[in-house]
Amino acid sequence: LEEAAFQLQQIFRIDISIALNILGIESMRAGHSRIAYTCFKLAADRGYSKAQFNVGLCYEHGRGTEKDLEKAAFYYYRAASSCHPMAQYRYARYLLRHRPESEWDRQEKAVTFLEQAAMAGITEAQAYLGVFYMRGLQPKEKRGLKYLLLAAKNGDAQSRYHVGVCYEKGLGVQQDLAEAMRHYRQSAAAGNRNSRERLRV
Repeated sequence: LEEAAFQLQQIFRIDISIALNILGIESMRAGHSRIAYTCFKLAADRGYSKAQFNVGLCYEHGRGTEKDLEKAAFYYYRAASSCHPMAQYRYARYLLRHRPESEWDRQEKAVTFLEQAAMAGITEAQAYLGVFYMRGLQPKEKRGLKYLLLAAKNGDAQSRYHVGVCYEKGLGVQQDLAEAMRHYRQSAAAGNRNSRERLRV
């Protein structure tokens, strides 16, 4: 009986969190950002990862509460720790942008979260990782190209441009100008200006 009661409590808790999060989303759509923030926060404090991510967004953009990047990162981390892919991406991005140069453990943690988000299909994480590996102190060009190709396949025109650069310059792949042109054309067709410039050259 105790086990059954515990299970019922868990279900009830999760259902309330889901309802609060949905109420928050609807309030945000209606332009009631303070009410939305309150709903998200209540659900987040109950451990619901989608609401934790939404609280992070509220703090990052100053919607319904004051703008506070550290608090945003805190909530992104909580959601990321529960395997929320977009929270993993945003928390990793925060770590990479706001870390002191000496803190390599933060960079490793950020890269781990980025890779998890990228493998979950988050295009932004794939694109970020691709550029990150290409531009590091010790570039890992093949790994960078792998992520750029994933992002390009998911429709990211900027990543498609970077793939073209890889083929044009032989970064992580054998140099192939025809293949570079193919990627530039696809990227330019999606509106990428850099690709249009490369095609002119």
